[in-house]
Amino acid sequence: MGFNMAQRVGAMALIMVCLYANHCMGQSAPRALVSQAYFNSLMSAVGARCEGKSFYTYDGFIRAAELATSFGTAGSDVLRKREVAAFLANAMHETGGFCYVSEIRKSDYCDSTNTQWPCAAGKRYFGRGPLQLTWNYNYGKAGQALGFDGLNNPDIVSQDPMISFRTAFWFWMNKCHDAIIQGRGFGATIRAINGGECKGRKPTAVNSRISYYRRFCRDFGVDPGLNLSC
Repeated sequence: MGFNMAQRVGAMALIMVCLYANHCMGQSAPRALVSQAYFNSLMSAVGARCEGKSFYTYDGFIRAAELATSFGTAGSDVLRKREVAAFLANAMHETGGFCYVSEIRKSDYCDSTNTQWPCAAGKRYFGRGPLQLTWNYNYGKAGQALGFDGLNNPDIVSQDPMISFRTAFWFWMNKCHDAIIQGRGFGATIRAINGGECKGRKPTAVNSRISYYRRFCRDFGVDPGLNLSC
């Protein structure tokens, strides 16, 4: 049975769609790199007494990752893999391997000179979440961007897994994303998250981040690149 012209055109269009889909599927994206099983394998190493054991979920991670426009989807396939690896590496270090949700040594972290994002009475802006969001101005900005009251209710970052991951990606996209995509290396993300560790001040912390980064790059089948330290 032969095909008429309309059927032939339709068939060719279907073939082109399939080819395009296969090409896109060949490009790395957060969900392609970090499956439910892979994330669960990370969480299986978290101690039962850790507050992060039941707090950090795959659903919270992947939904927040996919809401962060361009995260793990910009640039070459190598850069995409490096970005996902870099985010996870810093998150693992900041949280002690996804054990902690809130900073251990809590302080107010109130910059009283910042009048745009004034500290609320009785509230403390210590580190919370995967990248340990800190300081009143960061809570204020993140809340404004994501739709919660970060100044008056900073605790929500340690209570709602989705908001917690979204604040981490908010910070990442504003402070770290370009460093990876522009090829400045993993060290630039360390400097953005905690520059106080750099220039030999806290080599153990820096080496911890780099070790995690190398591990994730190895898992994702990508070379970690240059400029790993800060």
